[in-house]
Amino acid sequence: MRKQIASLTSIIFSPFVVGLVIILLVSLESTASVFAAIKWSLILIGLSILPIYLVVICLVRSKKVDSISVNIRRQRHKIYALAVILGGAGSTTLFFLKAPVIMLALFVSGFVGGVIFLAINLRWKISIHAAFVATLVTVMTILYGFVAIIAIVLLLLAAWARLELKHHSPAQLITGMLMAPLVIMVVFYSFGLI
Repeated sequence: MRKQIASLTSIIFSPFVVGLVIILLVSLESTASVFAAIKWSLILIGLSILPIYLVVICLVRSKKVDSISVNIRRQRHKIYALAVILGGAGSTTLFFLKAPVIMLALFVSGFVGGVIFLAINLRWKISIHAAFVATLVTVMTILYGFVAIIAIVLLLLAAWARLELKHHSPAQLITGMLMAPLVIMVVFYSFGLI
């Protein structure tokens, strides 16, 4: 029963799902209307989550990766490389589209984080689940203040699930939990957002 709960929790806190939530929150908070938020959300999803999701699905179907979570470290290299390319291309696209500054900062953070995680992944596995949930907590805290720190419970739940499934060591989870917020804070600070 614990494994089933951990598996479901891991799916709920997957980078794809958490990434969608982050994009929706940032879009809703940085635009003047629901229509604008939907428009920017679709653009952001099209520049980031959707292409990676489609590539991962194709790789799973062709048995080139073990699962949608890509649990084997060596199988992650190409996914990280794609994320870096999309982060750079997306940042450039958002700059020219004159996207709200927080959206641009989010994509630049994704690019910088992608480069760091790719470099780490060449030698060691880091938890992308923990990194995405930590990013969610950090972005929520930036948007809503310290009341959003309550969302740290989500981070602990996601970490428990990854440990329970034996997909990560405590060190891999802690590194993901710390690295992502650090990147967000440095990039957002450089954009004058915090």
